[in-house]
Amino acid sequence: MRAIIFERYGPPEVLSSREIQAPIPGPGEILVKVFAASVNPQDWHCLRGKPLLARLLVGGLLKPGHQVLGSDVAGTVEAVGADVARFNPGDRVFAMSFQHGAFAEYATLRESKAVAPMPAGLSFDEAAALPMAAMMALMGVRDQAGIKARDKVLINGASGGIGTFAVQIAKAFGAEVTGVCGARNLDLVASLGADRVIDYMKADFAKEDVRYDAIFDVVAKRTFGECRRVLTRGGIYVSTAFSAGLLLRSFWVALTSGRRLKPMLQRPTQADLAVVKELVEAGAVGPVIDRRFPLAGVPEAIAYVEKGHTRGKVVIAIGHGSEERDEDRRDHGKLPEG
Repeated sequence: MRAIIFERYGPPEVLSSREIQAPIPGPGEILVKVFAASVNPQDWHCLRGKPLLARLLVGGLLKPGHQVLGSDVAGTVEAVGADVARFNPGDRVFAMSFQHGAFAEYATLRESKAVAPMPAGLSFDEAAALPMAAMMALMGVRDQAGIKARDKVLINGASGGIGTFAVQIAKAFGAEVTGVCGARNLDLVASLGADRVIDYMKADFAKEDVRYDAIFDVVAKRTFGECRRVLTRGGIYVSTAFSAGLLLRSFWVALTSGRRLKPMLQRPTQADLAVVKELVEAGAVGPVIDRRFPLAGVPEAIAYVEKGHTRGKVVIAIGHGSEERDEDRRDHGKLPEG
């Protein structure tokens, strides 16, 4: 099969397209013919091996143990291993792979992990854009921030992969949502349901008089200290950043402040993916796709995502099924033209 591999840590230029042996599903695994994948910031962190923790995600301190990156998968089940009960060959599935491998024509997935039947009505491209970013958004909004109806919520980085989902999920939970993004994305974030949108180049939400029950900093560009004054008593600041120092500080903040700091430290589950599927099928959540690249374009796609200015998700189109058009989703305002 054709795959994009890397044998050493470095910039996107170290990636190469190779013919390698297709994986064989073991007990409890399914083999998926990959029609589409998507790129996440984790991919470029793992590619460069920075921070050092990223190297553990690909199984090697000196060189990568898993040589095929990519965590988001959408495709059809090609074969199943022993003891697989939930899926059969031909099933359309989407998943987040914890062992990477999505930037290839075939990938194996553990049946017990975050894999589920594709949401009805979605193309492979759209389904591949969902898993990691949508589950991160769900965990941040529902589990870390505990957002409920009528809460005032601010999403910093509202136009990116996680941010576009966070806006929609917070609205689905009945929150009053403020999105922070750049000028070119103001209309996009408003179309996703944000009640108010701030251009970060023109206004600093941390210096305004508005108070929020929760701030979800999906781009980790601000600090708890900067945001504390605009949190309500009992308010919470959630960041996608994680470090041992930030975790220790969260305990201190909990003891000394009427507000809370929570770095994201949660592993997505099959149940989380099921909730994402339900939200999509209910019409409450949909992916925003910025650009599509072919499998050979993975290095360019990762370089683009690394710049940090994507509008939603970047998709890798691997098979003919990923070429399905998305007109039905544009009708619902979830996908921009182009």
